[in-house]
Amino acid sequence: FATEVASLAQKLAEILAEKSGKKSTFFQENSLPSTCYLRLNRYPPCPIPLFGLMPHTDSDFLTVLYQDQVGGLQLVKDGKWVAVKPNPEALFINIGDLFQAWSNDCYKSVQHCAVTNPTKERFSVAYFFCPSYDTVIESCSSDKPSVYRRFSFKEYRQQVQEDVQNYGYKIGLP
Repeated sequence: FATEVASLAQKLAEILAEKSGKKSTFFQENSLPSTCYLRLNRYPPCPIPLFGLMPHTDSDFLTVLYQDQVGGLQLVKDGKWVAVKPNPEALFINIGDLFQAWSNDCYKSVQHCAVTNPTKERFSVAYFFCPSYDTVIESCSSDKPSVYRRFSFKEYRQQVQEDVQNYGYKIGLP
């Protein structure tokens, strides 16, 4: 599964880069299998509605997610939380913070969360497509100024960890 979704994430990133007028080989040149990872999530049933995962955006380039048929994934659309209906024939693709910064806000990292089910256990599998720690993320565009300053993936991960430690949650790109 990890090998297949890694290949899918690479191809999707290249297509999105081409569509935004960027160099499509950037991801092949800067992504390492050692910084990408797979996460298996288990959400036990809970009669009280709770977050299985707090609202957040992903800190990577792209996330490829498979969720089981129980459901529980929600995302913000037009300022409102919307449930994502599970589909056994589909994977859910999230743009991450790094892709948002790299694309100069052409693509947006979507805020999402996971909620528990009152009677059923839920599982999901997420693959996080990340660059090497030394990769510099630059948001440059020929038609508008950079929205974000230059930063490395290592700097961003450290900042996210500090934010979680200091505030209890990730601040993100701002």
